[in-house]
Amino acid sequence: MADTRRPISPHLSVYRWQVQMVTSILHRATGIALSVGLLLVAWGLLALAGGEARFARFAAFVGSPVGIVLMVGWSWSLFYHLCNGIRHLVQDAGYGYEIVQFVRSSWASVVVSLLLTVLAWAYVLTLGAAA
Repeated sequence: MADTRRPISPHLSVYRWQVQMVTSILHRATGIALSVGLLLVAWGLLALAGGEARFARFAAFVGSPVGIVLMVGWSWSLFYHLCNGIRHLVQDAGYGYEIVQFVRSSWASVVVSLLLTVLAWAYVLTLGAAA
């Protein structure tokens, strides 16, 4: 008969949320978002190959409020996944494992990704390419 007195694995509700936990979850989530966002990129390429009328429909969707939210979210996912991936490469080289460095690099990947997203969209909007 099985010993039922053994401890049960802790659940997420046991742990206190930390930036390292959130960045790990976000890295996985942004990887999924990038994969799903590639459907939008594929639609754009197919619309471009399909002629002016099809591309006009695609451009109208991307220029709509929903399309802009999707594109901004997808671009933030790209920049966050990039920044956090670089952070992981640095850690793979053996640096940044002290708790203070780990927390700082986690916050840095979030802040830099937000900054890069704002800069990229400011550039796009000043060119008038999103209109």
